[in-house]
Amino acid sequence: MAATLRDTRSAELYERALQYLPGGVNSPVRAMRAIGRSPIFIERGSGAEITDVDGNTYIDYVCSWGPLILGHANPAVVEAITAAAATGTTYGAPTAGEVDLAEEISRRVPGIEMLRMTSSGTEAAMSAIRLARAATGREKLLKFAGAYHGHLDGLLAQAGSGLATASLPSSPGVPAAATAATVVVPWNDAAAVERAIAQHDFAAILAEPYPANMGLVPPAPGFLDLLAESATQNGALLVFDEVISGLRVARGGAQELTGVLPDITVLGKVIGGGLPAAAYGASRDLMERIAPAGDVYQAGTLSGNPLAVAAALATLRQLDEQAYLRLQATTEQLADGLREAADGVPVQVVSTTGLLTVFFSQEPVHDYAGATACDTDRHAAWCRALLARGVYPPPSQFEAWFPSLAHTAEHVERTIEAAAAAFAEVA
Repeated sequence: MAATLRDTRSAELYERALQYLPGGVNSPVRAMRAIGRSPIFIERGSGAEITDVDGNTYIDYVCSWGPLILGHANPAVVEAITAAAATGTTYGAPTAGEVDLAEEISRRVPGIEMLRMTSSGTEAAMSAIRLARAATGREKLLKFAGAYHGHLDGLLAQAGSGLATASLPSSPGVPAAATAATVVVPWNDAAAVERAIAQHDFAAILAEPYPANMGLVPPAPGFLDLLAESATQNGALLVFDEVISGLRVARGGAQELTGVLPDITVLGKVIGGGLPAAAYGASRDLMERIAPAGDVYQAGTLSGNPLAVAAALATLRQLDEQAYLRLQATTEQLADGLREAADGVPVQVVSTTGLLTVFFSQEPVHDYAGATACDTDRHAAWCRALLARGVYPPPSQFEAWFPSLAHTAEHVERTIEAAAAAFAEVA
């Protein structure tokens, strides 16, 4: 028998929101249209769980789309934010915390000697591309189908995440000239990369080393090495967008795991500890091209906001080697359990530390074409069935699950039990 969900109050709020917010939301995937329902309005969160305005409680695997690696309302993070707010919320001037955070990230992420903070991953990606173009004197970018690097005009062609969820190939309002300098090739396609490198002079090769905006689709063996070699051959800079993977899949992000170091790294999500913060970083020589040290201009009123910096530092202090081993174990337990729970339903469960996707596909997914070929109708029904059983998954086949350090073995067991019932319902 199908379970049901109380959602009277959420439905009422959604009707009000439709009068004042486009689509009733402030970011498209929150609308939950891809899984055939209206959005659920959240009232509070604690640890690995959230509670909505109708009193339903869920085990949360969205975790604000990745920032909450420690779970909701982590006491040390809340305490740090509260203490920072008591002395002022923003100054438009430097603070000691900004220096502490930059130093800590530089110690953790191999490819970063210096960094500049921004307020969003989109800003950081935009600024990284500007730096690459200035450094090389070139304009063209090579990106991958299904990769999402923020809502920057030139990068919305064949982007993943919300565009994929809404089945949009790009976005109206983006001038043709804005995307003319962007060359898009399939992920994990070495031959396509080699052809593009032979035909164009690029400023940058831009990649998510562990793409998670078409669902999680890890790089094929040797593919990241190929990107590094191709960038060197072409005279381009290799830019890793680690907004999702940075400080999540390992202490130093995907570049620590793979040993492939980019020229420029884009970070976000975890480095804000749940508040708006992002950054881009590189070698000292490259970063000293940024104003006021150099001639490449970028600025932000709230960049390095003291509340976000406090949250970030409180988060990073808890992310030691043991934390990543725990997160890896939790992710593996969840992935193995979901595979078993599927019990004949054709799915591919793909995971790495802190990231997971359940693809409704007969075949392994290697690229964006494989992701878009999944059975999104069955995935949508499965997500609705999970919600009704107290599990909150990402409401899109093209997004990743975010296990956190707040998820316990009991949370995982309850999730697997709910997933088994949901799989049976959609079988």
